[in-house]
Formats: sequence, C-alpha cells, structure tokens
Amino acid sequence: MKTRKPVVSGTFYAGIPEELREQIEWCYKHELGPGVLPQVNEAGLREIVALVAPHAGYAYSGPVAAHAYKELAEDGVVDTAVILGPNHTGYGCPVSVWTGGSWETPLGEVRIDEEFAHKILGEVIGADGAAHLYEHSIEVQLPWLQYLYGEVKIVPVTMLAQDIETARTVGKAISRASDNTIIVASSDFTHYEPHSVAAEKDKSMIEAIINLDEEMLYERREALSCTMCGYGPVAAAIVAAKEMKAKRADLLKYASSGDTTGDFSAVVGYGSIVIRR
Repeated sequence: MKTRKPVVSGTFYAGIPEELREQIEWCYKHELGPGVLPQVNEAGLREIVALVAPHAGYAYSGPVAAHAYKELAEDGVVDTAVILGPNHTGYGCPVSVWTGGSWETPLGEVRIDEEFAHKILGEVIGADGAAHLYEHSIEVQLPWLQYLYGEVKIVPVTMLAQDIETARTVGKAISRASDNTIIVASSDFTHYEPHSVAAEKDKSMIEAIINLDEEMLYERREALSCTMCGYGPVAAAIVAAKEMKAKRADLLKYASSGDTTGDFSAVVGYGSIVIRR
C-alpha cells in the first residue's frame, strides 16, 4: 500500500503546517482545553493503555481532544498508535486495516507499523485500503500524535461492523499484538440533539466506558437511542485494555459543539477519556 493523502486537511483542521501547529496550540490553551501546552515526559511510566477522543473539526472538538493528548504526553513516549475509528463512508470490508506504506498530513508522514498490522489480520479484520480513502475519523487523530512525538508508527483500523462480537474480536486481536502501544478510539457522542438531551445521554454512555463495561455500553446505546458514532471502536478499546490489565478509566473533559459555537439547539457531544493500567 502506498501513501494515503489527507482528505480533510484544510477543512477539519488547518492545511498549512505552521497554521496547524498554531491551531493545535489554540486547542490546548482554549478555555475548554487543558489551559497549557503539553510536555512529553520521556521517563513516563506508560500506564495509559487507551484513549477515547473526538474526531470533529478542531474548531469544535479540538479543545476537548487536547485533554486526552496532554495526559498521553505526561504518560511517556509511545512506539505505535493503534487508531480505531468508525467507518462513516460505507466503503470497504466490515473491519479494515491499512497494512503498509504511510499516511500523510500537513505535519509530514507517519509510517504504518506493518508487522503489527499484519499480526491482527484474521477472519474479522481484513487488509483493505478502500475503507480508509475518504474516512476522517482516523486522519484527524494523526496531527495530535505528530505534534507530541514527531515520528510515531500507526495502525489504522476502521469499523463498518460495530456489533459487540466484532468489537470483542478486534479488541482481543489488538491486545495480543500490543507492545508499548496506545489505542486511540475515535468517536463523537450524541449527534444533533439539544445540549441538555445530549449531555444526559452522553453522561450515561460515558459511565459505561468509565466502568470498562462494553456490554453496558451497548445496552445503554440501545435503551437511549444514542447516536454515538464510534461505539464499536470504543468497545474494542475497552476489551483490549482489559486484556492488557487496565484497571480504571477517567473522564478528563466533556463538552458539546454548543460550548464552542454558542448554539445549543442541535449539538454534537465530545468526550476525552483515558484508560490506565
């Protein structure tokens, strides 16, 4: 597989390197962000196994995402990021990994961890580039990692099939292959409901994630008719994290698009969560 060119550069995030770095720093310093720029702790203990981070345009969800990445910076240096995202486009096979070459953003290229990518191939996970060509949920996470670490290897996995059995299979495959990796589950929460309704639904969904209970996540999604888009990737991250001896999860920040735009009538919810050993 060759280099994947960015598809939402210049729309979801700034398309010029200097402007993108400035935009990321704006997110960190924003009143909804952590308030300070991140410092990578070279001697960090690497207790964080997985993150949940949003994937909307940086102007909307960037300050929330910044909380997760600041926490990751303080936790130490990672070799490989396995990025799990929902497949919004409908292209490709049910679970698709991009197995070779690199992905490009305005901040440069990130190489695929080809050994890891091939290790997780199986009955459920296929090698398929078509699923990734126009999908934004993984791409928007890359500049955050590049800003922190410069060079980092990635394994992009997009999930069209998000049922609980698929999520469990994906999570277990990732846990077996992992070694100094971070799993990033890319998801927004409730879509296009009034802020008060979205916040209530999302609080319930986040509680299931904090409890590291993928079954509860599915039960509540069904009961609440929650429009969280990346429930499968989040469930897979929970399963992988538990297999990797994770013990607790923490909500770092929740906000909605209403908090950045001032329009609370129909919002999208965003959360930053870390799962630790």
